[in-house]
Amino acid sequence: MKLVVLTGAGISAESGLRTFRGNDGLWENEPIEAVATPEGYFHDKKRVKNFYNGLRVGLSKFKPNAAHIALAKLEEKLGDDFLLITQNVDDLHERAGSKRVLHMHGYLKKLRCEKNEGHVFDFTGEETMETQCPICGAMSRPHIVWFGEIPLYMERIERALQNTDEFVYIGTSSVVYPAAGFKQIAKHFGAHVTCLNLEIDTSDPNTDTNIQGKATEVVPRWCEEFLQKIKK
Repeated sequence: MKLVVLTGAGISAESGLRTFRGNDGLWENEPIEAVATPEGYFHDKKRVKNFYNGLRVGLSKFKPNAAHIALAKLEEKLGDDFLLITQNVDDLHERAGSKRVLHMHGYLKKLRCEKNEGHVFDFTGEETMETQCPICGAMSRPHIVWFGEIPLYMERIERALQNTDEFVYIGTSSVVYPAAGFKQIAKHFGAHVTCLNLEIDTSDPNTDTNIQGKATEVVPRWCEEFLQKIKK
């Protein structure tokens, strides 16, 4: 049975990472237009690089939680029948052991070329105004999808959604597009759709099952139940 999982900020929030939106969010002290738009970047590159440098350095303070670990263990069982799409830019899924991960909004532990978006490279240090793309020598930029930019891997994601048996979205309200459209695509092509979230919308026509609760509590239980279901 094929499974596609979408995770949002809620799963990382339970590890202590602040979400971008909401009270005490990362954008509370930095205007969105200054650090999360191409215009903001080209207006003040140093400010933007320093903002993401701070996030990158801070990653080591946080640990994967029970939800991250449960998904990684589920992937071990399902192999290539499993795909994890995340809206998060942190590395908690990877540190939990997940390997089949698509970061649709980018990844803090990578940079990309200013001139060629296909030039993406691993990076764990502090990006400066002198940091260059090792592929072509042009200047680097954070590997983050900003407002006004197209999320990554969209064609691959759409193909997976069209061919999955189950789609589950975790720690996200799934109301912001394009991710909000994933459940509709999966449902249209015959998948069973499940929501695991603190807040649920029981009137959503594209969601078959709603489970309300903290990710650290409901995700491990759901993963175990899913394994039992496919064994029958």
